[in-house]
Amino acid sequence: MRIVFVASEGVPFSKTGGLADVVGALPKALAKLGHQLEVVLPRYRMTKPGKPEPTLQSLTLPLGEGFKFASIQNAGVAGGVQTWLVESPSLFDRAGLYQEEGEDYPDNPQRFAAFSFAALELMKRSGTPPDIIHCHDWQSALVPIYLRNLYHEDEYFRKTSVVFTIHNVGYQGLFPAAILPQISLPADLFTMDFLEYYGKVNLLKGGIVFSDFITTVSRKYAEEIQTAEFGCGLEGAFRARKARLRGILNGVDYDLWDPATDELIAARYSAENMSGKTACKKALLERMGVKEPALDRPVIGIVSRFAPQKGFDLIAKIAERLAAADVCIVALGTGDPVYEELFRRMATAFPEKFLVAVAYDNTLAHQIEAGSDMFLMPSRYEPCGLNQIYSLKYGTVPVVRATGGLDDTIEAFDGQSGTGFKFSTYTGDALFGAVEQALAAYRQPAVWRRVVHNGMLKDFSWGRSAEQYLEVYRAAQEVTDTMEAEAVLTRG
Repeated sequence: MRIVFVASEGVPFSKTGGLADVVGALPKALAKLGHQLEVVLPRYRMTKPGKPEPTLQSLTLPLGEGFKFASIQNAGVAGGVQTWLVESPSLFDRAGLYQEEGEDYPDNPQRFAAFSFAALELMKRSGTPPDIIHCHDWQSALVPIYLRNLYHEDEYFRKTSVVFTIHNVGYQGLFPAAILPQISLPADLFTMDFLEYYGKVNLLKGGIVFSDFITTVSRKYAEEIQTAEFGCGLEGAFRARKARLRGILNGVDYDLWDPATDELIAARYSAENMSGKTACKKALLERMGVKEPALDRPVIGIVSRFAPQKGFDLIAKIAERLAAADVCIVALGTGDPVYEELFRRMATAFPEKFLVAVAYDNTLAHQIEAGSDMFLMPSRYEPCGLNQIYSLKYGTVPVVRATGGLDDTIEAFDGQSGTGFKFSTYTGDALFGAVEQALAAYRQPAVWRRVVHNGMLKDFSWGRSAEQYLEVYRAAQEVTDTMEAEAVLTRG
């Protein structure tokens, strides 16, 4: 199959979150299975320090009553995957990908409309039609919307299927209705059956409606988003398409996240030889300013966006209790100023207990995974989550809320089997209870070695997930073939 990924970010070219990791890794796993893989990304300012690439072609894109201009650049082949970059300096040469200083760019709909047009025009001009276009989140939802409306009579895409993956339903691409003509969409799409959502245009909803199959990033999250608690207002749309909705757990790239080979940590180690983990713990504490690290004190790591969705309201409720416990908290992240200030305040009041970096730092993230004993992820909801999976590989025991991908990936430890500690009720007391369970196990070295070893033996590489995506692609092709056969009968 020829499979083309269209996404707003992907490593190593651009990244703000887990979407980029998936777009960087899943195509490689699919290419290993013998398929032709291509990825189309915008070329942002953060992409430009790389080697300048030759322009493949220039495009004039009709948007509303005017035009946007873009060029397609060849970013080369890596891991069997061809990457194309859509360059349009007026749209993408900016400090951020989607926003600056917490404010979304006001022309985001036009930016990603132009990107979606460019991706489709690139496909039309590059030979064999794609079998599958795989889109991700609201920024590429216009690809299926355009394909099924503006390109619906185009013979080139007649047998092309679209799979749409939602990484977090909380981000929907909501804009005023007046945006429709500006992104070349007819007014008759502004209905409850298509793009209308409480008086606004909802691009994520359009992706759900116009794609052949919808996936999300864990089995549990696919169930949760069909409920009012987790559906963010789109639960009805998901229930209407539940026959075409699948939950496929994200994998991780162990080429980047493996303590046996990680060049960013102080010492290498593995499940068979754990001696390096103590050196990593010491190095982490020293980097965070501790002059004489107490290596027998458990370290709880946090690497996250500081936001209520990630459970930081619960962490705020138990911060004083954590400070009173015999633990050390090492936290890395940025986000809501309220929680940034919380961690700064706790670091000032308890400088030996709360070690905080309000920043984005990939190297430090690796060092926290390697140097911590436990990893805290008390999310209100979590579509998949990757850090808990990284933690398993690094022998860092996860303490998580039983929701979404956290529930799918972490098995509650019962003294023998299991890989971490979980709580269900979204309260500070429930979270602290799970931390206390983990601390009790830590104080029993033989028990602790068991839960650590259990986690390190788990395999969440992309191979199994890639096979599941291929099953969805084949099902989507069957849908397209059936619709084409029906259209032929109708024309006949």
